[in-house]
Amino acid sequence: MKTIIAIAVLLATGLAQAHSGGLDRQGCHHNRKTGGYHCH
Repeated sequence: MKTIIAIAVLLATGLAQAHSGGLDRQGCHHNRKTGGYHCH
């Protein structure tokens, strides 16, 4: 069970850092591919 939890935590961490990009003062940035704008 501990192994499953450890794997889940590692996968979640990888997904959380899936993209790079500069953030503005509000912690947000534009997605140039889709034209979207989102915050972290």
